[in-house]
Amino acid sequence: MSLETQSAELPESHFVEVNGLNIHYHDVGSGPVLFMFHGSGPGASGWSNFNRNVNVLAEKFRVIVPDMPGFGKSDIIPDESPVYSFWTKIFIDMMKVMGIPSAHFVGNSGGGMVALKMAMECPDMVNRLILMGPGGGVPLTTTWPTEGIKILNSYYDEEGPTIEKLKRFVDQFLYDPSQLTDELIETRYQASIDPRFIDKPPMRNMTAAELELWRDERISKLPHEVLITWGREDRVLPLDMAFVLMKQIPKARLFVMPQCGHWIQWEHAEEFNRTVTNFLLEQ
Repeated sequence: MSLETQSAELPESHFVEVNGLNIHYHDVGSGPVLFMFHGSGPGASGWSNFNRNVNVLAEKFRVIVPDMPGFGKSDIIPDESPVYSFWTKIFIDMMKVMGIPSAHFVGNSGGGMVALKMAMECPDMVNRLILMGPGGGVPLTTTWPTEGIKILNSYYDEEGPTIEKLKRFVDQFLYDPSQLTDELIETRYQASIDPRFIDKPPMRNMTAAELELWRDERISKLPHEVLITWGREDRVLPLDMAFVLMKQIPKARLFVMPQCGHWIQWEHAEEFNRTVTNFLLEQ
């Protein structure tokens, strides 16, 4: 199955105004609410990250898949706002606006940091957490930053976005790069060069306190059941970042997928969907 394959047609779009911003999201299925937060790679969006997962999980859950501000069809982030703190507040307030008192969360990469920060800020609003190769930890042995992070941080610098930069970045995501298609690259590239994002690139104003969640003393007091999933061959956020989070989070367990990079939900969608469902429904 190639990475361009989607589990179903694009669901209906919805928008909600939160603190003066329009946030775009998909809302599929019924049952316990499950938010799915995408990562922060160029051209990312909720659907592009999770289109192999949404409809399967929607058989058991009400799945809400937003575009982070600064990505997809959502409004951009205000200039002065620290990225991860801003996203965290937006989604806490989004739940309040939508009348959702609590939910499960899946967070991919930077989206995992947001889910983790939400659990620390408002623990009663979070039920169970699934963190997919999340930021917020620190590698124990791997040279940092990785090549994938260097490309991500410089994507909008100098000459600006190019198809070659994006190819190098996406290549870092996969255990098997042969799954990449020209159509996938072109779709992500076109999304990344939206004039709104050229003028105000989404990944800026990141503070050390936001990026080093493992230092926050609240992490060791989390009451939630947490499943940390990681691709063994992740070259963006390497597996050894998981171990500090595992030590800090009291009820964390670790699921490692072999022959897998940073996109466990893509490269091993069937097992990912099954694992998520079982973890969220277990008593």
